[in-house]
Amino acid sequence: MKVIVIGAGIMGTTFAVLAKELAPELDVTILERLEGPGAGNSWVFNNAGTGHEANCELNYTPVDEEVISVEKALKIHAQFNVAKQFWAYLVNKGAIQDPKTFINQTKHCTIVSESAIEELRLRFKEMSAHHFFEHMQYSEDFDEIERWLPYLMEGRPRHEKMAATVIETGTDVNFGALTEQMANYAVNKLGVKIEYGTHVKRVHRSPAGSWLVETERMGNAVQYKADVLFVGAGGGAFPLLKKSHLPFRARFSGFPVGGRFLQAAITREQADQYRAKTYGKAKVGAPPMSVPHLDLRVANGQHYLLFGPFASFKPVLEKGRGFIDYLRSMRLHDLPGLLNVALEHFPLVKYLVSETFKGESSMLAELENFAPGISRKFDWKAVEAGQRVQIIKDGDLQMGTEIIVSSDKTYGTLLGASPGASVSPEVMLRCLEQLLPAVVAGDEARQKLKDIFPEDSLDTLSHNPERYREIRDAVNQTLGIVAPV
Repeated sequence: MKVIVIGAGIMGTTFAVLAKELAPELDVTILERLEGPGAGNSWVFNNAGTGHEANCELNYTPVDEEVISVEKALKIHAQFNVAKQFWAYLVNKGAIQDPKTFINQTKHCTIVSESAIEELRLRFKEMSAHHFFEHMQYSEDFDEIERWLPYLMEGRPRHEKMAATVIETGTDVNFGALTEQMANYAVNKLGVKIEYGTHVKRVHRSPAGSWLVETERMGNAVQYKADVLFVGAGGGAFPLLKKSHLPFRARFSGFPVGGRFLQAAITREQADQYRAKTYGKAKVGAPPMSVPHLDLRVANGQHYLLFGPFASFKPVLEKGRGFIDYLRSMRLHDLPGLLNVALEHFPLVKYLVSETFKGESSMLAELENFAPGISRKFDWKAVEAGQRVQIIKDGDLQMGTEIIVSSDKTYGTLLGASPGASVSPEVMLRCLEQLLPAVVAGDEARQKLKDIFPEDSLDTLSHNPERYREIRDAVNQTLGIVAPV
Protein backbone atom coordinates (compact mmCIF):
# COMPACT_ATOMS: atom_id res chain seq x y z
CA MET A 1 0.00 0.00 0.00
CA LYS A 2 1.34 3.43 -0.96
CA VAL A 3 0.87 6.12 1.69
CA ILE A 4 1.69 9.77 1.07
CA VAL A 5 2.08 12.20 3.96
CA ILE A 6 1.97 15.92 3.20
CA GLY A 7 4.11 17.89 5.62
CA ALA A 8 7.37 16.94 7.38
CA GLY A 9 6.54 18.80 10.58
CA ILE A 10 6.03 17.18 13.97
CA MET A 11 2.62 15.75 13.00
CA GLY A 12 3.44 14.32 9.57
CA THR A 13 6.79 12.91 10.67
CA THR A 14 5.27 11.30 13.77
CA PHE A 15 2.52 9.76 11.63
CA ALA A 16 5.07 8.33 9.18
CA VAL A 17 7.29 6.87 11.93
CA LEU A 18 4.35 5.27 13.73
CA ALA A 19 2.96 3.81 10.50
CA LYS A 20 6.30 2.26 9.50
CA GLU A 21 7.02 0.96 13.00
CA LEU A 22 3.70 -0.89 13.00
CA ALA A 23 3.66 -1.91 9.32
CA PRO A 24 7.17 -1.98 7.78
CA GLU A 25 5.71 -3.18 4.48
CA LEU A 26 3.98 0.18 3.86
CA ASP A 27 5.45 2.40 1.14
CA VAL A 28 5.53 5.81 2.84
CA THR A 29 6.57 9.08 1.21
CA ILE A 30 6.53 12.51 2.87
CA LEU A 31 6.19 15.61 0.68
CA GLU A 32 7.51 18.81 2.26
CA ARG A 33 7.32 22.37 0.88
CA LEU A 34 10.38 23.56 2.81
CA GLU A 35 13.99 22.39 2.51
CA GLY A 36 14.15 20.37 5.71
CA PRO A 37 12.06 18.63 8.39
CA GLY A 38 10.45 20.57 11.21
CA ALA A 39 11.24 23.92 9.58
CA GLY A 40 7.68 25.32 9.76
CA ASN A 41 5.62 25.69 12.93
CA SER A 42 7.66 22.90 14.55
CA TRP A 43 10.87 24.99 14.40
CA VAL A 44 12.14 25.94 17.85
CA PHE A 45 11.23 29.65 17.78
CA ASN A 46 7.99 29.29 15.84
CA ASN A 47 6.33 28.00 19.02
CA ALA A 48 6.71 28.44 22.77
CA GLY A 49 8.21 24.99 23.29
CA THR A 50 6.08 24.23 26.33
CA GLY A 51 5.56 20.54 26.97
CA HIS A 52 1.85 21.18 27.44
CA GLU A 53 0.47 18.97 30.18
CA ALA A 54 -1.84 21.55 31.79
CA ASN A 55 0.52 22.25 34.69
CA CYS A 56 0.37 26.02 34.37
CA GLU A 57 -2.12 27.18 31.71
CA LEU A 58 -5.21 28.81 33.21
CA ASN A 59 -7.14 28.55 29.93
CA TYR A 60 -7.14 24.74 30.32
CA THR A 61 -9.17 25.08 33.54
CA PRO A 62 -12.01 27.52 32.77
CA VAL A 63 -14.07 28.96 35.63
CA ASP A 64 -17.85 29.34 35.35
CA GLU A 65 -19.53 31.05 38.29
CA GLU A 66 -16.85 29.93 40.75
CA VAL A 67 -16.97 26.34 39.48
CA ILE A 68 -13.69 25.25 37.92
CA SER A 69 -13.56 22.64 35.19
CA VAL A 70 -10.46 20.40 35.11
CA GLU A 71 -11.60 17.88 32.46
CA LYS A 72 -9.62 19.49 29.64
CA ALA A 73 -6.52 19.70 31.83
CA LEU A 74 -6.78 16.01 32.70
CA LYS A 75 -7.09 14.99 29.06
CA ILE A 76 -4.14 17.10 27.92
CA HIS A 77 -1.96 15.83 30.77
CA ALA A 78 -2.78 12.23 29.88
CA GLN A 79 -2.11 12.88 26.19
CA PHE A 80 1.31 14.37 26.99
CA ASN A 81 2.20 11.34 29.04
CA VAL A 82 1.36 9.14 26.04
CA ALA A 83 3.63 11.42 23.98
CA LYS A 84 6.49 10.96 26.46
CA GLN A 85 6.14 7.19 26.11
CA PHE A 86 6.71 7.48 22.35
CA TRP A 87 9.73 9.76 22.78
CA ALA A 88 11.21 7.45 25.44
CA TYR A 89 10.78 4.55 22.99
CA LEU A 90 12.76 6.49 20.37
CA VAL A 91 15.53 7.17 22.90
CA ASN A 92 15.66 3.49 23.93
CA LYS A 93 15.88 2.45 20.26
CA GLY A 94 18.75 4.83 19.61
CA ALA A 95 16.70 6.94 17.18
CA ILE A 96 17.49 9.83 19.53
CA GLN A 97 20.97 9.67 21.05
CA ASP A 98 20.51 12.20 23.84
CA PRO A 99 17.08 13.33 25.11
CA LYS A 100 18.57 16.70 26.14
CA THR A 101 18.84 17.56 22.44
CA PHE A 102 15.07 18.06 22.44
CA ILE A 103 13.62 17.93 25.98
CA ASN A 104 14.86 19.69 29.12
CA GLN A 105 13.35 19.80 32.58
CA THR A 106 11.88 23.24 33.29
CA LYS A 107 9.56 24.30 36.10
CA HIS A 108 5.98 25.00 35.02
CA CYS A 109 4.56 27.91 37.01
CA THR A 110 1.46 30.07 37.12
CA ILE A 111 1.55 33.53 38.67
CA VAL A 112 -1.37 35.92 39.24
CA SER A 113 -1.99 39.25 40.93
CA GLU A 114 -4.51 39.93 43.69
CA SER A 115 -7.63 39.94 41.48
CA ALA A 116 -7.07 36.32 40.40
CA ILE A 117 -5.67 34.81 43.60
CA GLU A 118 -8.95 33.14 44.53
CA GLU A 119 -9.16 31.54 41.06
CA LEU A 120 -5.63 30.17 41.36
CA ARG A 121 -6.30 28.92 44.89
CA LEU A 122 -9.38 27.07 43.63
CA ARG A 123 -7.43 25.68 40.67
CA PHE A 124 -4.72 24.38 42.99
CA LYS A 125 -7.25 22.76 45.33
CA GLU A 126 -9.02 20.92 42.50
CA MET A 127 -5.92 19.90 40.56
CA SER A 128 -3.59 18.87 43.39
CA ALA A 129 -6.25 16.41 44.57
CA HIS A 130 -5.68 14.42 41.37
CA HIS A 131 -2.63 12.16 41.03
CA PHE A 132 -1.62 13.95 37.80
CA PHE A 133 -0.82 17.08 39.78
CA GLU A 134 0.07 15.63 43.18
CA HIS A 135 3.43 17.43 43.22
CA MET A 136 1.95 20.89 42.53
CA GLN A 137 2.88 23.52 45.13
CA TYR A 138 1.00 26.75 45.93
CA SER A 139 2.17 29.89 47.66
CA GLU A 140 1.17 33.46 48.42
CA ASP A 141 4.43 34.12 50.28
CA PHE A 142 6.56 36.73 48.52
CA ASP A 143 9.90 35.20 49.50
CA GLU A 144 8.92 31.69 48.47
CA ILE A 145 7.61 32.85 45.09
CA GLU A 146 10.83 34.85 44.64
CA ARG A 147 12.85 31.65 45.23
CA TRP A 148 10.80 29.92 42.53
CA LEU A 149 10.76 32.85 40.10
CA PRO A 150 13.48 35.41 40.86
CA TYR A 151 13.21 37.22 37.52
CA LEU A 152 9.52 37.90 38.10
CA MET A 153 9.76 39.03 41.71
CA GLU A 154 13.12 40.75 42.31
CA GLY A 155 11.91 44.08 40.90
CA ARG A 156 8.38 43.88 42.34
CA PRO A 157 7.32 45.85 45.47
CA ARG A 158 6.83 43.55 48.48
CA HIS A 159 3.40 44.98 49.26
CA GLU A 160 2.02 43.69 45.94
CA LYS A 161 -0.09 40.60 46.60
CA MET A 162 0.73 37.69 44.31
CA ALA A 163 0.07 33.95 44.21
CA ALA A 164 1.85 31.21 42.29
CA THR A 165 1.89 27.48 41.68
CA VAL A 166 4.84 25.38 40.57
CA ILE A 167 5.44 21.88 39.24
CA GLU A 168 9.12 20.96 39.14
CA THR A 169 8.81 18.24 36.47
CA GLY A 170 7.63 20.42 33.58
CA THR A 171 9.55 20.47 30.31
CA ASP A 172 10.84 22.70 27.54
CA VAL A 173 10.65 20.88 24.19
CA ASN A 174 12.53 21.75 20.99
CA PHE A 175 10.01 20.29 18.54
CA GLY A 176 12.17 21.23 15.57
CA ALA A 177 15.14 19.20 16.86
CA LEU A 178 12.82 16.32 17.73
CA THR A 179 11.27 16.35 14.26
CA GLU A 180 14.67 16.47 12.57
CA GLN A 181 15.90 13.43 14.50
CA MET A 182 12.69 11.52 13.82
CA ALA A 183 12.96 12.32 10.10
CA ASN A 184 16.55 11.04 9.98
CA TYR A 185 15.47 7.85 11.72
CA ALA A 186 12.49 7.46 9.38
CA VAL A 187 14.68 7.73 6.28
CA ASN A 188 17.78 5.84 7.42
CA LYS A 189 16.22 3.05 9.48
CA LEU A 190 12.58 2.72 8.44
CA GLY A 191 12.84 3.35 4.70
CA VAL A 192 10.55 6.40 4.55
CA LYS A 193 11.17 8.65 1.54
CA ILE A 194 11.08 12.43 2.04
CA GLU A 195 10.87 14.82 -0.91
CA TYR A 196 11.86 18.34 0.20
CA GLY A 197 11.19 21.52 -1.77
CA THR A 198 7.96 19.98 -3.02
CA HIS A 199 4.93 22.28 -2.91
CA VAL A 200 1.63 20.40 -3.10
CA LYS A 201 -0.79 22.41 -5.20
CA ARG A 202 -3.81 20.10 -5.44
CA VAL A 203 -5.08 16.65 -4.48
CA HIS A 204 -7.92 14.83 -6.21
CA ARG A 205 -9.23 11.35 -6.87
CA SER A 206 -8.42 9.49 -10.08
CA PRO A 207 -11.16 7.52 -11.90
CA ALA A 208 -9.55 4.35 -10.50
CA GLY A 209 -9.98 5.62 -6.93
CA SER A 210 -6.39 6.45 -5.97
CA TRP A 211 -5.31 9.93 -4.89
CA LEU A 212 -3.37 12.08 -7.34
CA VAL A 213 -1.11 14.64 -5.72
CA GLU A 214 -0.17 17.52 -8.00
CA THR A 215 3.04 19.24 -6.92
CA GLU A 216 5.61 21.76 -8.05
CA ARG A 217 9.28 20.99 -7.51
CA MET A 218 12.12 23.20 -8.72
CA GLY A 219 9.72 24.88 -11.13
CA ASN A 220 8.54 21.56 -12.61
CA ALA A 221 5.16 19.86 -12.24
CA VAL A 222 5.47 16.46 -10.54
CA GLN A 223 2.58 14.08 -9.85
CA TYR A 224 2.43 11.44 -7.12
CA LYS A 225 -0.10 8.67 -6.64
CA ALA A 226 -1.31 7.30 -3.30
CA ASP A 227 -3.71 4.70 -1.98
CA VAL A 228 -3.97 6.60 1.30
CA LEU A 229 -3.27 10.29 1.87
CA PHE A 230 -2.60 12.03 5.19
CA VAL A 231 -2.35 15.83 5.21
CA GLY A 232 -0.46 17.17 8.21
CA ALA A 233 0.50 20.49 6.69
CA GLY A 234 -0.65 22.92 9.40
CA GLY A 235 -2.59 25.81 7.88
CA GLY A 236 -1.79 24.38 4.44
CA ALA A 237 -4.21 21.53 5.16
CA PHE A 238 -7.21 23.81 4.62
CA PRO A 239 -6.80 24.62 0.89
CA LEU A 240 -5.94 20.98 0.13
CA LEU A 241 -9.11 19.88 1.86
CA LYS A 242 -11.08 22.40 -0.20
CA LYS A 243 -9.62 20.99 -3.44
CA SER A 244 -10.23 17.36 -2.46
CA HIS A 245 -13.93 17.44 -3.41
CA LEU A 246 -14.75 15.42 -0.30
CA PRO A 247 -18.34 16.04 0.81
CA PHE A 248 -17.47 17.47 4.24
CA ARG A 249 -15.00 20.06 2.92
CA ALA A 250 -17.62 22.86 3.01
CA ARG A 251 -17.98 22.50 6.79
CA PHE A 252 -14.47 23.78 7.47
CA SER A 253 -12.53 26.95 6.89
CA GLY A 254 -9.54 28.58 8.54
CA PHE A 255 -9.11 31.57 10.86
CA PRO A 256 -5.42 32.57 10.81
CA VAL A 257 -3.68 34.03 13.85
CA GLY A 258 -0.08 35.22 13.80
CA GLY A 259 2.21 35.98 16.69
CA ARG A 260 5.46 37.53 17.89
CA PHE A 261 7.70 37.05 20.91
CA LEU A 262 10.35 39.06 22.69
CA GLN A 263 13.57 37.03 22.77
CA ALA A 264 16.79 37.45 24.75
CA ALA A 265 19.88 35.25 24.70
CA ILE A 266 21.15 34.49 28.23
CA THR A 267 24.04 32.60 29.78
CA ARG A 268 23.81 29.13 31.33
CA GLU A 269 24.36 30.72 34.77
CA GLN A 270 21.45 33.12 34.20
CA ALA A 271 19.30 30.23 33.00
CA ASP A 272 20.08 28.28 36.18
CA GLN A 273 18.69 31.18 38.24
CA TYR A 274 15.29 30.95 36.52
CA ARG A 275 14.75 27.63 34.66
CA ALA A 276 10.98 28.03 34.38
CA LYS A 277 8.04 28.61 32.12
CA THR A 278 5.70 30.99 33.90
CA TYR A 279 2.17 31.64 32.67
CA GLY A 280 -0.03 34.53 33.72
CA LYS A 281 -3.64 35.41 33.01
CA ALA A 282 -4.83 36.55 29.58
CA LYS A 283 -6.37 39.95 29.05
CA VAL A 284 -10.13 40.15 28.72
CA GLY A 285 -11.03 39.44 25.07
CA ALA A 286 -7.66 37.90 24.28
CA PRO A 287 -7.57 34.48 22.60
CA PRO A 288 -6.38 31.48 24.66
CA MET A 289 -3.12 31.33 22.71
CA SER A 290 -2.28 34.85 23.95
CA VAL A 291 -1.82 34.02 27.65
CA PRO A 292 1.39 35.89 28.60
CA HIS A 293 4.30 33.71 29.64
CA LEU A 294 8.01 34.09 30.29
CA ASP A 295 9.84 30.96 29.17
CA LEU A 296 13.29 29.52 29.39
CA ARG A 297 14.19 28.01 26.00
CA VAL A 298 17.08 25.72 25.11
CA ALA A 299 18.14 25.53 21.45
CA ASN A 300 21.33 23.85 20.27
CA GLY A 301 22.90 24.27 23.71
CA GLN A 302 22.15 28.02 23.87
CA HIS A 303 19.73 29.41 26.47
CA TYR A 304 17.10 32.06 25.79
CA LEU A 305 14.23 33.82 27.48
CA LEU A 306 11.06 34.23 25.47
CA PHE A 307 8.12 36.46 26.41
CA GLY A 308 4.78 36.68 24.68
CA PRO A 309 3.02 35.79 22.57
CA PHE A 310 1.77 38.99 20.99
CA ALA A 311 -1.02 37.80 18.73
CA SER A 312 -1.88 39.41 15.43
CA PHE A 313 -4.36 39.04 12.61
CA LYS A 314 -2.24 37.90 9.72
CA PRO A 315 -4.23 36.47 6.79
CA VAL A 316 -1.70 33.87 5.66
CA LEU A 317 -1.90 30.10 6.02
CA GLU A 318 1.72 29.44 6.91
CA LYS A 319 4.78 31.53 7.70
CA GLY A 320 6.50 32.30 4.42
CA ARG A 321 3.33 32.09 2.33
CA GLY A 322 1.43 35.12 1.09
CA PHE A 323 -2.04 36.62 1.38
CA ILE A 324 -2.89 35.47 -2.17
CA ASP A 325 -2.56 31.83 -1.08
CA TYR A 326 -5.09 32.49 1.67
CA LEU A 327 -7.53 34.13 -0.75
CA ARG A 328 -7.18 31.23 -3.19
CA SER A 329 -8.01 28.80 -0.41
CA MET A 330 -11.37 30.43 0.24
CA ARG A 331 -14.68 29.46 -1.34
CA LEU A 332 -18.00 31.28 -1.44
CA HIS A 333 -19.42 28.88 1.12
CA ASP A 334 -16.71 30.04 3.57
CA LEU A 335 -17.91 33.65 3.65
CA PRO A 336 -20.94 33.18 5.96
CA GLY A 337 -18.77 31.40 8.53
CA LEU A 338 -16.09 34.09 8.42
CA LEU A 339 -18.71 36.82 8.80
CA ASN A 340 -20.32 34.95 11.68
CA VAL A 341 -16.98 34.70 13.48
CA ALA A 342 -16.30 38.39 12.87
CA LEU A 343 -19.68 39.31 14.42
CA GLU A 344 -19.83 36.81 17.29
CA HIS A 345 -16.16 37.24 18.23
CA PHE A 346 -15.81 40.94 17.51
CA PRO A 347 -13.80 41.62 20.71
CA LEU A 348 -11.34 38.93 19.59
CA VAL A 349 -11.04 40.41 16.09
CA LYS A 350 -10.61 43.91 17.56
CA TYR A 351 -7.93 42.60 19.93
CA LEU A 352 -6.01 40.86 17.13
CA VAL A 353 -6.06 43.95 14.92
CA SER A 354 -4.85 46.17 17.76
CA GLU A 355 -2.05 43.72 18.63
CA THR A 356 -0.96 43.65 14.98
CA PHE A 357 0.19 47.26 15.17
CA LYS A 358 1.86 47.03 18.58
CA GLY A 359 5.45 48.26 18.45
CA GLU A 360 8.48 46.92 20.29
CA SER A 361 8.28 49.63 22.96
CA SER A 362 4.72 48.57 23.83
CA MET A 363 5.80 44.92 23.91
CA LEU A 364 8.62 45.81 26.33
CA ALA A 365 6.12 47.69 28.50
CA GLU A 366 4.01 44.55 28.80
CA LEU A 367 7.10 42.54 29.68
CA GLU A 368 7.98 45.10 32.35
CA ASN A 369 4.49 44.83 33.80
CA PHE A 370 4.78 41.03 33.90
CA ALA A 371 8.29 41.01 35.40
CA PRO A 372 9.40 44.42 36.70
CA GLY A 373 13.02 45.28 35.87
CA ILE A 374 13.59 42.44 33.42
CA SER A 375 13.21 44.58 30.29
CA ARG A 376 16.46 46.37 31.24
CA LYS A 377 18.24 43.29 32.54
CA PHE A 378 18.61 41.59 29.13
CA ASP A 379 18.92 42.57 25.49
CA TRP A 380 15.47 41.90 24.01
CA LYS A 381 14.42 41.80 20.37
CA ALA A 382 11.08 41.07 18.71
CA VAL A 383 10.91 37.85 16.68
CA GLU A 384 8.18 36.49 14.43
CA ALA A 385 6.55 33.27 15.60
CA GLY A 386 4.75 30.63 13.55
CA GLN A 387 1.28 30.94 12.10
CA ARG A 388 -1.76 29.24 13.64
CA VAL A 389 -4.91 28.58 11.67
CA GLN A 390 -7.86 27.88 13.94
CA ILE A 391 -10.86 25.89 12.72
CA ILE A 392 -14.14 27.46 11.70
CA LYS A 393 -16.55 24.52 11.69
CA ASP A 394 -20.15 24.98 10.61
CA GLY A 395 -19.70 28.72 11.13
CA ASP A 396 -18.32 28.45 14.68
CA LEU A 397 -14.77 29.19 15.78
CA GLN A 398 -13.04 26.19 17.38
CA MET A 399 -9.94 26.52 19.55
CA GLY A 400 -8.75 22.90 19.50
CA THR A 401 -7.71 20.34 16.92
CA GLU A 402 -9.78 17.87 14.95
CA ILE A 403 -8.93 14.66 13.11
CA ILE A 404 -10.93 14.24 9.90
CA VAL A 405 -11.03 10.96 7.99
CA SER A 406 -13.04 10.25 4.83
CA SER A 407 -15.69 7.51 4.96
CA ASP A 408 -13.62 5.25 2.70
CA LYS A 409 -10.55 5.73 4.91
CA THR A 410 -8.30 6.95 2.11
CA TYR A 411 -7.95 10.63 3.17
CA GLY A 412 -7.09 11.94 6.61
CA THR A 413 -6.07 15.32 7.91
CA LEU A 414 -5.55 17.25 11.12
CA LEU A 415 -6.96 20.76 11.42
CA GLY A 416 -6.45 23.33 14.17
CA ALA A 417 -3.60 24.18 16.51
CA SER A 418 -3.70 23.88 20.31
CA PRO A 419 -2.26 22.03 22.22
CA GLY A 420 -0.65 20.75 19.03
CA ALA A 421 2.91 19.45 19.01
CA SER A 422 2.93 18.45 22.69
CA VAL A 423 0.34 15.75 22.12
CA SER A 424 1.36 14.80 18.57
CA PRO A 425 2.13 11.10 19.25
CA GLU A 426 -1.23 10.49 20.92
CA VAL A 427 -3.15 12.41 18.26
CA MET A 428 -1.29 10.67 15.41
CA LEU A 429 -1.93 7.27 17.02
CA ARG A 430 -5.67 8.01 17.01
CA CYS A 431 -5.44 9.24 13.42
CA LEU A 432 -3.63 6.04 12.41
CA GLU A 433 -6.31 3.94 14.13
CA GLN A 434 -9.00 5.70 12.11
CA LEU A 435 -7.23 6.02 8.76
CA LEU A 436 -5.36 2.70 8.64
CA PRO A 437 -7.25 0.42 11.06
CA ALA A 438 -5.75 -2.76 9.54
CA VAL A 439 -2.27 -1.56 10.50
CA VAL A 440 -3.07 -1.67 14.22
CA ALA A 441 -5.39 -4.70 14.15
CA GLY A 442 -3.07 -7.73 14.06
CA ASP A 443 -1.48 -9.51 17.03
CA GLU A 444 2.01 -8.46 15.97
CA ALA A 445 0.96 -4.82 15.60
CA ARG A 446 -0.78 -4.84 18.98
CA GLN A 447 2.38 -6.17 20.63
CA LYS A 448 4.45 -3.53 18.85
CA LEU A 449 2.02 -0.88 20.11
CA LYS A 450 2.61 -2.10 23.66
CA ASP A 451 6.35 -1.73 23.12
CA ILE A 452 5.89 1.85 21.92
CA PHE A 453 3.04 2.85 24.25
CA PRO A 454 3.04 0.70 27.41
CA GLU A 455 -0.18 2.50 28.39
CA ASP A 456 -2.01 4.55 25.76
CA SER A 457 -5.42 4.56 27.46
CA LEU A 458 -6.19 8.08 28.65
CA ASP A 459 -8.90 6.65 30.89
CA THR A 460 -6.47 4.26 32.62
CA LEU A 461 -3.90 6.99 33.16
CA SER A 462 -6.60 9.25 34.59
CA HIS A 463 -8.23 6.72 36.91
CA ASN A 464 -5.44 4.33 37.90
CA PRO A 465 -2.88 6.25 40.00
CA GLU A 466 -0.50 3.29 40.41
CA ARG A 467 -0.38 2.58 36.67
CA TYR A 468 0.09 6.27 35.88
CA ARG A 469 2.97 6.63 38.34
CA GLU A 470 4.62 3.47 37.02
CA ILE A 471 4.54 4.79 33.44
CA ARG A 472 5.43 8.37 34.38
CA ASP A 473 8.44 7.39 36.45
CA ALA A 474 9.80 5.01 33.79
CA VAL A 475 9.60 7.48 30.90
CA ASN A 476 10.82 10.39 33.01
CA GLN A 477 13.93 8.39 33.91
CA THR A 478 14.60 7.72 30.23
CA LEU A 479 14.05 11.38 29.31
CA GLY A 480 16.13 12.78 32.17
CA ILE A 481 13.25 14.33 34.12
CA VAL A 482 13.93 14.13 37.87
CA ALA A 483 11.04 14.03 40.34
CA PRO A 484 11.19 16.22 43.48
CA VAL A 485 12.44 14.51 46.63
